[in-house]
Amino acid sequence: MFNIEKSATYKLGDRSVKRLGYGAMQLAGPGVFGPPNDRDSALAVLREAVANGVNHLDTSDFYGPHVTNQLIREALHPYLEELVIVTKIGARRGADGSWIPAFSPQELTQAVHDNLRNLGLDALDVVNLRCMFDVHQPAEGSIEAPLGVLAELQRQGLVRHIGLSNVTAAQIEEGRGICDIVCVQNHYNLAHRDDDALIDELADDGIAYVPFFPLGGFSPLQSSTLSNVASRLGVTPMQVALAWLLHRSPNILLIPGTSSVTHLRENLGAAQLTLSPETLSELDGIA
Repeated sequence: MFNIEKSATYKLGDRSVKRLGYGAMQLAGPGVFGPPNDRDSALAVLREAVANGVNHLDTSDFYGPHVTNQLIREALHPYLEELVIVTKIGARRGADGSWIPAFSPQELTQAVHDNLRNLGLDALDVVNLRCMFDVHQPAEGSIEAPLGVLAELQRQGLVRHIGLSNVTAAQIEEGRGICDIVCVQNHYNLAHRDDDALIDELADDGIAYVPFFPLGGFSPLQSSTLSNVASRLGVTPMQVALAWLLHRSPNILLIPGTSSVTHLRENLGAAQLTLSPETLSELDGIA
């Protein structure tokens, strides 16, 4: 068992979650499409995460599609009261596994109901609107119409809190004029730091920032500096990368994903890693 209490906690809507969570995306098949190669191992990872104190799970019904939510329900339902499950809508999968924008009122409403059904919930704790003006990175475009649909589903009681994903600063400002935004989920890690200023602004306003691809995603982080620091500390480079994020700002919530119990345990071990000011300065140079 790992003690992830040292990662501290942060507010996510009206709930307090530990800053080291788990992202379920990698539990689906290759390319986040289809079933996992080993269903029993996928279920074991989810149970191991929660057994070690993780109370923030990130998922979506377009992972698979439907696969990760169904695994979460099988592994963990009935859910612990302290468990916060965050999902996202705004995309769908093509028959070839492609990622397709799904921003119409009908698609967004259906996505919320799909998440509710496959997770076995009456209401979703947090739903992120994934913006798809560009599939791979934030791109400008008004989010008023789709976010209005999600805000209406919140008024109906199907969604408790709303977040944004793959968004620009202008879209966040627009979104906050429509409804309360409790979190922003963008690409950010030790080497990819476009959102540095945004993170600090969100922290000032008490809004959580959830970096996806905290370890580089499909192309894992590689740096001689990172490797040297890890060797000196007697830990793995990925543990250092996660610890750096925990040190970066108190509003950062981590959701590293894996389909391996061994790798999960390594990730959780990052909560106990303290980095000196000198080491942090050394790592900052990677960007």
